[in-house]
Amino acid sequence: MGVMSESVPVRCPACRREHRFTAPSYPCACGAPVTPVLDRRTAPSAVAHRSWDDEWIALRCPACGRQGQWPHPELGCACGTALRLPVTDPSADAHAEPPAAPCAGHAGAGPAVEPSPEPASSPPPSSSPSSSTPAPPGPEPTSTSTSTSTSHSATSRTPATQRSAFRPVAIRTARDAVTSAALYLHWLGHQDVRRADQRPTSGIGLASRGLLAQVDPSARPASLRDVECLWLTAMTESAECVYFSLAGYADDARARADQLRVPLFVLDLTGTPQPVNATAGALDARGG
Repeated sequence: MGVMSESVPVRCPACRREHRFTAPSYPCACGAPVTPVLDRRTAPSAVAHRSWDDEWIALRCPACGRQGQWPHPELGCACGTALRLPVTDPSADAHAEPPAAPCAGHAGAGPAVEPSPEPASSPPPSSSPSSSTPAPPGPEPTSTSTSTSTSHSATSRTPATQRSAFRPVAIRTARDAVTSAALYLHWLGHQDVRRADQRPTSGIGLASRGLLAQVDPSARPASLRDVECLWLTAMTESAECVYFSLAGYADDARARADQLRVPLFVLDLTGTPQPVNATAGALDARGG
């Protein structure tokens, strides 16, 4: 079970106002909640400059043991100061390397890859002609091979029919929009989501193995140039791409995305990505 969220008093260092803050719970890919534990012994700090490393923390899921990157808890004071709340992760060192096990595995059981069944093989030829053990029927090896192939396919990516329901994070800030897109990519099966090396023309770039994503939290619809630049960048890296926008897309951008087969999503205020074109709908249905 995850750590239950607890309301703690927080005092703004700028105006000395006191607030009550409850740490948010983030949904792990296994379905269990991951809740950061607030450090009561350390005072909150005012956010003066933002950086990617400071805005994300590493937390280990108490259910499956997988370590993931989650938004650092923050609180906005009425005086205009953004407060970053100190946290502690009692289950793991925040800077430890993430385990290789995906969330679909058993808790504490290591990588969630089923061991390959031993290939069906007939026993060594016996020197005695009176051996009474019959040879396995002809169709049996074919069945074993099919089962092995199915097992490997199922462990490489969770089928859409077996996924738990997506748990969004309500969007109140631009940072929430990036968080929602990252969670959605996790839900689709991309477990190594990180910040993209190349900064996009607008918004924030996210990357995973074989995938580039652009999140545009601005109030203007994404333009034709935005979609084309994302597609070209993905082409140079031999990767697929996907676009998330808070304000939708211009008509020519949607038409061009259909030609290039770029999945387009609109983030609603609940944090749920809504497919805009057929390519996005197919991606959502098949799960990555």
